[in-house]
Amino acid sequence: MIANDIGASISEAIMNGHFDDLRASLSSDVIIAGAGPSGLAAAIVLASAGRSVTIVEKRLSPGGGIWGGGMTMSKIVVQESAVGLLSEIGVRYQKVEGGLYVADAIEFACMLCARALQAGARMLNLHVVEDVCLQDGRVTGAVVNKSILGEQFPVDPLVFRAKAIIDATGHEASVVQTLKERGLIQSPEGSQFGEGPMDVEAGEKFVVDEAGVIFPGLYVAGMSVCACFGGPRMGPIFGGMLLSGTKIGELLLSELR
Repeated sequence: MIANDIGASISEAIMNGHFDDLRASLSSDVIIAGAGPSGLAAAIVLASAGRSVTIVEKRLSPGGGIWGGGMTMSKIVVQESAVGLLSEIGVRYQKVEGGLYVADAIEFACMLCARALQAGARMLNLHVVEDVCLQDGRVTGAVVNKSILGEQFPVDPLVFRAKAIIDATGHEASVVQTLKERGLIQSPEGSQFGEGPMDVEAGEKFVVDEAGVIFPGLYVAGMSVCACFGGPRMGPIFGGMLLSGTKIGELLLSELR
């Protein structure tokens, strides 16, 4: 009987904590779709400044492509312009040839997640932004569902309100796709939807330079930028991801004021 009471108390504590977070997430300043490096970097900037941030991650483990390193070798690389961001989140690194720095992929993923949460961001893993809400031509919220149940069964989603959404879903750019499929977003003249072939240097620059608003209330960061505007992919170098997310976080801070 005592064991059962403890079990029930454990279950109650988990459910109460989860639904407190879920309830608080129903209205946020910013919803970030995707807990990869760019999404987490944006979350750190925004939450550290006191903004209400909800991160929606469809997988069980946040971190995006960080965990795999380069071809399952758990090391990642950043360039000189972004190495300061590693120091800011407490990630150790070593300088190597070519003005590059190598860090442990697992430590990098863990520290990004921890810093985002410690700054005050809420994270809902195993959830997915499957659509957006529009009002007067502006994105005003996200349609959120359980990522596994929603894919397998006709389970209705919930609506999460937000002043802005960041599509940081990576190669899929899945939030932008919901508007593109309806003809509400057109690829800029001279570009195409989908990434180009790998060009590391050009890709690292592209993912930062082109990060920004793609539709009123909807922003793109990280590899979603390349997917939306036809930029090149760049492989297991993550400086551009961090800089892209940081840029969007700072841009939104300015606009939300």
